[in-house]
Amino acid sequence: MLDILWRAVAIGIGATVFMDIWAIILNKAIGHPLPNWGMVGRWVRHLPERVFHDDIGKAAPYAHEKALGWAFHYLVGILYGVILVVLAGAGWLAAPTFLPAFILGIVTVGAGWFLLAPGMGAGWAASKLPNPMKVRALNLVAHTVFALGMFSTALLIR
Repeated sequence: MLDILWRAVAIGIGATVFMDIWAIILNKAIGHPLPNWGMVGRWVRHLPERVFHDDIGKAAPYAHEKALGWAFHYLVGILYGVILVVLAGAGWLAAPTFLPAFILGIVTVGAGWFLLAPGMGAGWAASKLPNPMKVRALNLVAHTVFALGMFSTALLIR
């Protein structure tokens, strides 16, 4: 059982690394801004008091918000890796297929659209941002890359 848990954790970490590499590629190739994990950390820090903000940038800063944001980013990735293994079953670890990872990757976009984005002041599914359709498309691509990372990591460690 411990072996299954560690593999699920590795899948979540591997997938999150894939997503981070994708963000760097977009940044270098087309100048797309890198994620601001500091603002995510600020949001996480304020969760006990408030979930939804008009603008997280106006919330009181937290000295370690960048570290908290990065930790939260990887903890969520690990959680998704564990969820994948629980839903797909331990047998999936022996013979991983892409479809379960892809389905979970796309479903997890919902957490960003309906919790994180409005929580930080960007509106439901980034509706308050200047180009919400572009943001949504990039979210779908990033979570597809995350799914590829889950699948690839599972293949690597099987």
